Amino acid sequence: QLPLVESGGGLVQPGGSLRLSCSASGHTLDYFAIGWFRQAPGKGREGVSCIHSNGGNIDYADSVKGRFTISRDYDANTIYLQMNSLKPEDTATYYCAAGLRVGLEAYDYDYWGQGTQVTVSS
Repeated sequence: QLPLVESGGGLVQPGGSLRLSCSASGHTLDYFAIGWFRQAPGKGREGVSCIHSNGGNIDYADSVKGRFTISRDYDANTIYLQMNSLKPEDTATYYCAAGLRVGLEAYDYDYWGQGTQVTVSS
């Protein structure tokens, strides 16, 4: 098992920013591709962004391009999702996932975190 932990969620006003973090205490993430997904109430899980283990092959869902940025810090063993210009439709539970294939589909990943709630509201 790979105990992924997300943090950084919260309540933010429209137009605001949040930075989500994904880490795994006691386990290196260096060799894993990481994906960020989100799920809003009553909706399916959506791939938001992904990054290869080598820091390349970055991709974003069209709905977040230009607003979200994924990055990884190997020293900190952490993957970040910087979210700017947040909109109410970004409200969801955000999950990070790890696997050996990079992509925006849930089936690319084998390990999942418990999620962190992001609420965008005035």
